[in-house]
Amino acid sequence: MTFNPEIALDFLTKVFSFDKAHPLLFTQFYFWAFFAVVFAFFSMFRNKCLLRNSFLFFVSLFFYYKTSGLFILILIFITLYNFFAGKWLHSRKRDGTRNFVLGLSVVVNLSLLFYFKYAYFLIDVINDLLGLKLHVFDVFSWVGNQITGDNRFSVDNILLPVGISFYTFQAISYIMDVYRKRIEPVHNIFDFGFYVSFFPQLVAGPIVRANEFIPQLHKKYFLSRDQFGIAVFWIMNGLVKKIVLSDYIAINFIDRVFEQPLMYTGFENLMALFGYSLQVYADFSGYTDIAIGVAMLMGFYLPKNFNSPYKAKNPGEFWKRWHMSLSRWLQDYLYIPLGGNRNATFGSFCIIIMIAAIAVFLSNSLWVGVGVGIVALIVGMVAIFKPEKRKKITTNINAMDTMLLGGLWHGASWNFMIWGGLNGIGMIFYKFWRDWSVYGRTLFIIAVSFLLRVLCIYVPQPVFNMLFVWCLIVLAGNMLRMLYNLFGGKKAWQWLQDAWAIFQTFTFITFTRLFFRSGSNLDPAVANKTAWETAQSMVNQMGGHWDLNMIPSIVFHYRNVFILIVIGLIIHWLPDNFKRRYRIWFAKMPLPLMIVVCAIIVFVIYQFITADLQSFIYFQF
Repeated sequence: MTFNPEIALDFLTKVFSFDKAHPLLFTQFYFWAFFAVVFAFFSMFRNKCLLRNSFLFFVSLFFYYKTSGLFILILIFITLYNFFAGKWLHSRKRDGTRNFVLGLSVVVNLSLLFYFKYAYFLIDVINDLLGLKLHVFDVFSWVGNQITGDNRFSVDNILLPVGISFYTFQAISYIMDVYRKRIEPVHNIFDFGFYVSFFPQLVAGPIVRANEFIPQLHKKYFLSRDQFGIAVFWIMNGLVKKIVLSDYIAINFIDRVFEQPLMYTGFENLMALFGYSLQVYADFSGYTDIAIGVAMLMGFYLPKNFNSPYKAKNPGEFWKRWHMSLSRWLQDYLYIPLGGNRNATFGSFCIIIMIAAIAVFLSNSLWVGVGVGIVALIVGMVAIFKPEKRKKITTNINAMDTMLLGGLWHGASWNFMIWGGLNGIGMIFYKFWRDWSVYGRTLFIIAVSFLLRVLCIYVPQPVFNMLFVWCLIVLAGNMLRMLYNLFGGKKAWQWLQDAWAIFQTFTFITFTRLFFRSGSNLDPAVANKTAWETAQSMVNQMGGHWDLNMIPSIVFHYRNVFILIVIGLIIHWLPDNFKRRYRIWFAKMPLPLMIVVCAIIVFVIYQFITADLQSFIYFQF
């Protein structure tokens, strides 16, 4: 066989060039071939920390280039700026200078993030408020055109770099931890670049805190036999979640319904919404499972990002279990600086008043303004005439601010802010709800149910129908709880109470996802309008007339999808101790048996692979 230089050159060109249609994904064979080569070289100098970290830094840059092309320049800038900013900050002794360096660094990092992620959103807000017709302009493409001397880059669209939110937040974490003197600044640019760009978690998290990961940079490689087994388990577990659960139910059911909700019945829309809750969990936690496993094989440990979130008994607990690295980041760098649970600050009121005012102006609806005004009046009156409630109200403003900005972090669309706001309302409402007696709760639900019934009759709207049905379900649960409380069955039926709380929380979180999913995977230029129309159409279908005779045939037609949804939720709700036992059993099994089991798992996964592999949902964030 003769050597053909043209074939070799063509192969190398494909390996080292960026192909937008085929980014490196954990679900591709090419990624695992890439990782095998990386791990082979890594094993040769795994205990030479500087050489190892430098190698992984350049490997991570290559990985990001294969994922995002020339946006690698943004990652390099973030790395260089924050490396020198950290050293500059550490060398300053006066508080005024330190505060200036910190403020400048936060502004530089967030400015880049805001430009790429929120340009369309801000332009829409300005145009709607001032009646202008401004258009976005891609400064970076214009600079590229000036350098190259032609118009190869479009200046009319701003593309979002993959993972920019994640590595920007990691950079801010580093600056904040240096400022708070939790860590010493990193002295080597390659070590710091490795921290910012470590490829397993670079584009979709988990968000790694500087004070948790940087100490690992200088530790020698260690991987026990059990740790190896656990790492392989997480990789297999993540691939099953992503390909078998998330991708299959999305392609064969969920995506179809969300694309054309009016073509499907109310039952199909409802099942697509509940199915999406499983899909987004399996997709995102599947990614982080794989990232944790790959990192562990190289001797690095990433933080846990999910803790069976659909076992949460209230919205606040849900956010302690879901995307835990982001929740902790927001708590440490936003919620606590705003005042936390101690008090509301000037910034707390500024954020919520600004968002509420913009929402009223952009809605162009008298009812929205009246609603916001009534809520503000009620809250203000309670704070004035109930001093004992004042602190509880003001500190809950911080929670609402955090959830609104957390929603905005997910995307530059009002749908994401509505989603974040609903989660904030759910968290705050629960804090008051838990203080009521079961009798007070029952009376409240009866009153709300009566009001919704009146609205259904005199102001018929699908959304009122949905809320009325849900209130009846909640009322039934509260009536049962009131009865077994009267007969002394509270302790004996605690498991049923917990199950009911989990069901209510899961349902609430699922319905907020209507706005989350509607705003996803959209061109920012049309995201707001399209997302709102999708959400409105699905509400109209779910709250409209149902033909119950069609449900059996629908279930049979989508039986494979529904079976997978049921299996996925059952596995999710299995006891933690049981899951821990089968993880350990897998990790400790003999290596030949582990190879056979993995081969069987890969074979099963292969049966579910579609022709066009789906990107991970959180790549867009």
